[in-house]
Amino acid sequence: MLFNYLKIYNVNRELIIDSNLSEVNIALLEDKNLVELHKEQINNKFTVGDVFLGKVKKIMPGLNAAFVDVGYDKDAFLHYLDLGPQIRTFNKYVKLGLLGKDNLISHETIRREKDIDKTGKITQVLTSGQQILVQIAKEPISTKGPRISTEISFPGRFLVLLPFSNKVSISQKIKSKDERNRLKRLITSILPNNYGIIIRTVAENKKVAEIDSDLRNLTEKWESIIKKLSHLKAPYKVLSELDRTSQILRDILNESFNSIYVNDVTLFEETKTYIGTIAPDKKDIVKRYKGRIPIFDHYGIEKQLRSSFGKTVTIKSGVYLVIEHTEALHVIDINSGHRVNKEKSQEENALIVNMEAAVEVARQLRLRDMGGIIVVDFIDLHDAKNRKALHQKLIEEMSKDRAKHTILPPSKFGLVQITRQRVRPEMIVPVLEKCPTCLGTGQIKSSMILIDDIENNLNYLMYDQNEKKLTLAVHPYINAYLTKGSLSTQMRWFMKYKKWVKIRKMKSYQLMEYHFFNKNGDIIKR
Repeated sequence: MLFNYLKIYNVNRELIIDSNLSEVNIALLEDKNLVELHKEQINNKFTVGDVFLGKVKKIMPGLNAAFVDVGYDKDAFLHYLDLGPQIRTFNKYVKLGLLGKDNLISHETIRREKDIDKTGKITQVLTSGQQILVQIAKEPISTKGPRISTEISFPGRFLVLLPFSNKVSISQKIKSKDERNRLKRLITSILPNNYGIIIRTVAENKKVAEIDSDLRNLTEKWESIIKKLSHLKAPYKVLSELDRTSQILRDILNESFNSIYVNDVTLFEETKTYIGTIAPDKKDIVKRYKGRIPIFDHYGIEKQLRSSFGKTVTIKSGVYLVIEHTEALHVIDINSGHRVNKEKSQEENALIVNMEAAVEVARQLRLRDMGGIIVVDFIDLHDAKNRKALHQKLIEEMSKDRAKHTILPPSKFGLVQITRQRVRPEMIVPVLEKCPTCLGTGQIKSSMILIDDIENNLNYLMYDQNEKKLTLAVHPYINAYLTKGSLSTQMRWFMKYKKWVKIRKMKSYQLMEYHFFNKNGDIIKR
């Protein structure tokens, strides 16, 4: 279970919230490392979890699906399999709500219809022009409209409520058999008729009163939606999901959180109030940031963003990932760089590199929120035992990921296939700057990443290669950056390595070009 994992390894978790006029950026740090980034557009009208009264525009028998108008530019897509087995009962209850309060009966007393056939046709259930209640399951991505479902669910702090379901399930991350039995007995005794429930991981060891309160809040939310329907006309939003900040706090807040920093006074008050509602004992961890420099710069997030979102991502050891995106899938290639230990065999070196890369792969999937099919090309491992160890390492690292995912074992070619749930557009952060030479007709890598790249290579050459005398050749602009100031970067290197690195300026170099030379004047690292 993630909660126990974080407690065992004593992970320090911080949430940094940067609010501006157009959006709210939320960064999750684990031991100061950026692992998740969320962007919430202010006034976003189509968020996962929002509930709409929609109108069926077109039935597509060939797709066994319908297109539904929910007010977006493109009609939302509703597949037959997303209707839910109790769609007839659901539609009947929604129709009563549309007719008005005089016709409405209690959710608990409504007579359930027979489940629809799993292999049935959408034309047997929906008609063109019909008004239906739907929930956003996937936000609009690229040229596609939202993906929707009529199997509406309401996540709370401890439970997820499922109207017109008879399912009672418990999070698989709750391992204790006694605790699972206790929770099942508890929820069965208080669950109203015609509702299903999913017990979330955070419900573990919670008291009856807390769980009962959460259940009541969720049933009241559902009943209030039906009461709102009276004489409404589609398309109409009848319920907004919590804003992104509150969703994250609701879903991942636990004892491992140390601090939440917010730079906006209004959002600070809202966040503190919300924390006081769901976890009063954690209210004091919410703090207002009042520094002069931007909050993401102060906590080192901006630098991590620049180094983590490019096509090439380098790990401190020198191992690097090349990440490519296609229409169908994402491809990640693992390269050892200069990470080679001459005392170990090729197989041992490959395993070490792959294990380091597995940690970064799991982090990149969370950070970029990459979904769909991901193929990772690890360095070939010939020993089955090593391939199994790599697979287990990936499973362990991705256990921290809240998105649903499946990881297949490495093939004999070193390929690992991963599927990961995608409900929002992939996170993209620009890492290119305008080139001062061509003034924007081309683009170059961020200078912040260049300095990190130089220092990573220098670290390897000094420690692993034990080079005695190094010269670094760079563009004059970069030379000035490294050598000027009372405590220059060049001086810091001397204090760190106890060796002087000579820096030579080369007017013929491009701005981002650099080379290391050994004592004989030979290039040793490009």
